Amino acid sequence: MTDMNSVMANAVKAGDVPFAVGMVANSGGITFSGAAGDAAPGLPAGEDTVFRIFSMTKAIGSLAAMILIDRGKLSFDTPMASILPAWDDIQVLDGFDGDTPILRAPKTAATVEHLATHTSGLEYEFWNANMAKYLEVTGAAPILSGQRSALQLPLMSDPGTRWGYGTGIDWLGQVVEAVDGRSIDAFCQAEIFDPLGMGKTAFAVRPDMADQLSHVALRGPDGALGPMEIAPPADPEFYGMGHALYSTAPDYMRFLRMMLNRGALDGARLLSEDAISQMLADHMNGLKFLPMHTVTPLSADCDPFPDMRKSHSFGFLRFEGDAPGMRSAGTQGWAGVCNSHYWFDPAKDVAAVIMTQSLPFVEPRFMQTYEAYERAVYAGL
Repeated sequence: MTDMNSVMANAVKAGDVPFAVGMVANSGGITFSGAAGDAAPGLPAGEDTVFRIFSMTKAIGSLAAMILIDRGKLSFDTPMASILPAWDDIQVLDGFDGDTPILRAPKTAATVEHLATHTSGLEYEFWNANMAKYLEVTGAAPILSGQRSALQLPLMSDPGTRWGYGTGIDWLGQVVEAVDGRSIDAFCQAEIFDPLGMGKTAFAVRPDMADQLSHVALRGPDGALGPMEIAPPADPEFYGMGHALYSTAPDYMRFLRMMLNRGALDGARLLSEDAISQMLADHMNGLKFLPMHTVTPLSADCDPFPDMRKSHSFGFLRFEGDAPGMRSAGTQGWAGVCNSHYWFDPAKDVAAVIMTQSLPFVEPRFMQTYEAYERAVYAGL
């Protein structure tokens, strides 16, 4: 049996990852913590390492909305346009006439649930060629510009008709602001980070975090890892809850342990038990996760556990089958684009992260490391 430390050390030695930080927990506490390699030149990776967690932010944004649902201020089927009238200005891209986008009105109304499950029609340019072409021919700002205009990019399909990974949770953060009245960063600080004791999770790198910020590595054509500059937009016009956060492994584990503890941690209750049950249910209304085919060298194709049906809860990708020696049916998880990954398995009372800062996203060399790490986690239970 290979343990988690050996998996990470071997992966760094082989050049499969630049460095790695891993943590495992159950509802009662942390059961494993380890790291391998240097998070930046001269900076050994460890529990203090600060990550650009990118799409690990999405689950926090979904939790923010779920808190309002739990308080009766919002519902899954609330129409988007009833809260944010600007939603009604968004059209569906039906292809191109040469380089001219063909746009039409949506045939269905988008709801809060559609935003949280990536079934609203909003899609990233990294996995949708039509979105990539639209940005190219129009010069429109992409979501990682931090510009508010990026919220008004067109839909790639009618709301509620198919899965397509995208910017729905950036809009969901705007919903929270409109319903609650506080900015999304203030809401998250008061309602999530402070109660959970997530003191190293923030929308910008604070001075007390700066000396632990990791570097990002990109695998070049020769197979070697080299430096890469990528980060959430600094001083954005709005904080996108799809990508905006910086965090550490211990902080994110507090969030995951709250999920395992059915909405509470160390005396702080964020959600009722009923709300947790609602949040973690399948919210896809018969749709399913579709493999994400990359149109950029910054990602490989993404289809975790390809033989398993996958849906989406109100916060996470949801795995509908048992993987022998690995996660159970009902496990939830996702990742950030720089290969920071997490899952939690309520049936076996285990949560884990394996985090680095590398591109391409889900490249085979990383995914082999992830599988070996997950198998080691379950072998140790």
